[in-house]
Amino acid sequence: MPVRKSLLTRLLVVSVLVSVMSIAATAWLAAQTTSGAIRQEQGQVLADDARIYDKLLGLAATRPSWRGADRTVRELAAGTGRRIALTTQDRKVIADSAGRDPEHAARLPARPSAVVDPLSVDTTLAAARGDTTGSGAGLGTGTGAVDRIDPRAVGPFRLPARERRDLRAVAEKYAECLRQRGIDAKVVVGPSGRPSLETPDDPGVKVTDYSCGTQELDVFTATERKALDKVNKLAEACMRRKGSEPVKLGLTISRGGAPRLYPASVPPDYPEPVPSPAPGAEGLADGEATRPTEQPREPSLSTPPAGAADRPAEESARRADAQRKDEAVNAAEALAANCVDSARREQLGPYVSSGALLFITSPDGSRPSESGFRLSGANTTRLVGLAAAVLAVTVAATAFAATRLTRPLRALTTATQRMKTGEETEPVPARSAGEISQLAAAFNDMAAHRKALEEQRKAMVSDVAHELRTPLSNIRGWLEAAEDGVVATDPELVTSLLEEALLLQHIVNDLQDLAAADAGTLRLHREPVRAVELAEQVVAAHQARADAAGVRLTAAAEGDPWLTADPLRLRQAIGNLVSNAIRHTPEGGRVTVVCRCADAGPDGPGVVVEVADTGTGISAKDLPHVFDRFWRADKSRTRATGGSGLGLAIVRNLVHAHGGTVSVRSERGKGSVFTVHLPVTG
Repeated sequence: MPVRKSLLTRLLVVSVLVSVMSIAATAWLAAQTTSGAIRQEQGQVLADDARIYDKLLGLAATRPSWRGADRTVRELAAGTGRRIALTTQDRKVIADSAGRDPEHAARLPARPSAVVDPLSVDTTLAAARGDTTGSGAGLGTGTGAVDRIDPRAVGPFRLPARERRDLRAVAEKYAECLRQRGIDAKVVVGPSGRPSLETPDDPGVKVTDYSCGTQELDVFTATERKALDKVNKLAEACMRRKGSEPVKLGLTISRGGAPRLYPASVPPDYPEPVPSPAPGAEGLADGEATRPTEQPREPSLSTPPAGAADRPAEESARRADAQRKDEAVNAAEALAANCVDSARREQLGPYVSSGALLFITSPDGSRPSESGFRLSGANTTRLVGLAAAVLAVTVAATAFAATRLTRPLRALTTATQRMKTGEETEPVPARSAGEISQLAAAFNDMAAHRKALEEQRKAMVSDVAHELRTPLSNIRGWLEAAEDGVVATDPELVTSLLEEALLLQHIVNDLQDLAAADAGTLRLHREPVRAVELAEQVVAAHQARADAAGVRLTAAAEGDPWLTADPLRLRQAIGNLVSNAIRHTPEGGRVTVVCRCADAGPDGPGVVVEVADTGTGISAKDLPHVFDRFWRADKSRTRATGGSGLGLAIVRNLVHAHGGTVSVRSERGKGSVFTVHLPVTG
């Protein structure tokens, strides 16, 4: 058998496929689940980091130093379950939730989680906490540059208590006015302490209603004007140092009530465009006018208008001039933005805390915020090795199980092939319970039964040959003697030869009946039969033989049973039983044929015919073989002690053809009883 078609190969292929798919599905599910959990954890870690950063950034934006930061750090660490540490740029501990132990400071990571500097906000963490730095919530530049100064860092723009109180009173008055007009206004105080009016439906948008006079809230206080003058001076000095005209900053009130800076003027510090020379002016001195050399002519269809060829050059020159102007404006705006930003930082520096390094770690010092689902080469090798090991174990286990499964199958195949060639087959061992063991046991039973049938067939052929050889030898011997004149052909010889011929005919008829029964071609002609008459006919037919043997033969009946059967075949079956009983009953014995009605069984009511004798009986070990073909209790093969050995086998087949059963009970030395049970209707 090809290897690819063997059961072992198929089982291995299926096992490998299932294992690979299972490993892949498990790995994919584990990766997806782990990735989801890690992403969720990273999101929570990022949110915690942003909250910690925002809290410390607000603290730095409103205080000139980090004094008192220990309490805030401890509260944040307790709320997030993280270790939080603040250090200076040279890693001197400012505050640490793990304590100020130098050993703890030495265990800080090499790279900080962030730099807490209110004048240089980390835009990533600011976006994570939902803040838009420079959006107008605090001081801004208005130049379009990204404002990285925290909105809470207002410095000298912070209003004193008196100005706050006055503005708050004005705001409350206008809020009441708006509420009377159906506008649900509320007072919101900005980082500098300046109040503004907002509505719950549109937070962050300043409410302005001139009918209530809310524009008075946009009037700047003395503190704000003083701070504005200061930042203007700083910006002006910066612009002059860089050789540019100074920019003038203005102040406006943004949403949230915070003052917002904007450039009131941007210096037009760019070169004036030089006009392109007129056509034909090449080679003229400065200030020298040009004039046409000839009068213009009327345009014609074949002559282009004057100056049409120079228009593309003029258009290109205009575009170049516009581009130079835009570049000059952009450069001036960038310079102004840098100076404004520098002026603001210089102005706010004394009012905010200096930049500090922020370390956010787990209590054991690891960095969960940087953890991710990235497999290293070593981890990938381990996973691949583990998958290969699992696959190898699966293949080995499958091969072991398949070998144990296929070994008895191969043994069965070998035994079947030996049986096919006619060789003697040894029983196939069945070592374990299960379907394979049941198959092996069934095969062994079949082989044993086949062996018994083969032995029976050989014995049958031998018996048939012997049974036919004896009468044929007798007939041949007598005929050869008569031919040689040794014996006279008198009536006595003819009678002897006729007896031998009848014996041959009897054996042939028995064999024919058995063959017909085995082939299922035994035909029965059923008709109502009175069982008592049938028994009496059999007794009458064998009465002379019984008298000659000195055996008393009688018939008896219990009731008057009737049945539907083939009377000829039934007489043949009962006659064989009676003949067998007379043969094995000694002189002075008794043979009785009894008919009676039987109780209703699974197939309905029936008739029982018993043939009992007082003969030699049958031993218990021979009872199972009584109805076998050519079996005789007396192994001698003389007609005086036994028949052909087919009579009881014919009885069994004829009774089975009628749908009945035949059984025997016997005891050695006391006789035997053969019982035929027939249904009333066949």
